[in-house]
Amino acid sequence: MHILLRLKRVFARHFIEFRWHNLLLALLFYLVASWLLMWLCGEQDIVRLDNFVYWIVVTASTVGYGDLSPVSPAGRLAASFFVIPLGLGLFGLTLGRLAASLSFQWRKGVQGFKSLDYNQHILVIGWHEEHTLQLLKLLLRELDYHAEKCQVALCVRAEMENPMPERIGFVRVSSFTNDEEMQRACVSTASRIIIDCQDDDATSSAALYVCNANPDAHVITYFNNESMGQLLKRHLPNIEAMPSVATEMLAKSAMDPGSSAVLHELLNVDKGMTQYSIEYAGSRDVPLRQLFLAFKERYEATIIGVSAGRRLPAEINPALSREVKPGAVIYYIADERINDFDWELGDV
Repeated sequence: MHILLRLKRVFARHFIEFRWHNLLLALLFYLVASWLLMWLCGEQDIVRLDNFVYWIVVTASTVGYGDLSPVSPAGRLAASFFVIPLGLGLFGLTLGRLAASLSFQWRKGVQGFKSLDYNQHILVIGWHEEHTLQLLKLLLRELDYHAEKCQVALCVRAEMENPMPERIGFVRVSSFTNDEEMQRACVSTASRIIIDCQDDDATSSAALYVCNANPDAHVITYFNNESMGQLLKRHLPNIEAMPSVATEMLAKSAMDPGSSAVLHELLNVDKGMTQYSIEYAGSRDVPLRQLFLAFKERYEATIIGVSAGRRLPAEINPALSREVKPGAVIYYIADERINDFDWELGDV
């Protein structure tokens, strides 16, 4: 019994726990030895290269079509006591290792330990149980109807798995300021970065790191303490600090009941009218009146604001006489995003 136990341990150490290079060497030995045995046994049809590859795969996998097999007694003995037993073990071991390797790589991606290969993507940093998943769903829904298609990635410190493994990239890090870990999320190539951490200190440190690693990205942050966001924006102009509107909506709903429901509809991409923006791509200055009528008559859309540029303040409910210059950003309400607006306004 002791000898059998020792043999079992040796077998497990040298066969079951084969490394890939050892397994490849064993496969090479098996192929060469099988070919030499068939050649020594006079199996001329089998040792032809095109026939041998086909025969060894069919034999080792025990499929056994029977259209090509040893004809000599010696060849049959060699196949019975060497080619089939050893080939069956190696074939099963190879398939098992391959399946395990693929499963490991998939699990590695789901658990966030795999590097992404993204460019010009949207990167969400931080995780809130209450609203991050909804944020991801809204981003993906927006991208479904946006002319610009890009990937979405989530970077977290929490011990969790990818909440949407089929749709977004996922990276887990120990710190949002660690160069090696953050580069797995391709932070330096992201076009837009949303930072929404559990606490303001983590948000501010992540924002400082991100703006240094990727100064060209449009960075959106949310702070519980709005003064921290405004302070950070003074030093980092490309940051858009999102204010909390909860207090304002409480007061507004008290004076104008239903205001919170209107705001919810404006931000809801699943139903109702939703707020979007588009850059005016016309070749000349035009009065807002022309654009307003064109949006309403052609697309059932309503212009609610105009900004001179993406990072400049927007004027809400501007006068219809206002001149809109090429490159200006128009904010509007519509059922769906307008991606192919016709800027020829001669007939309006």
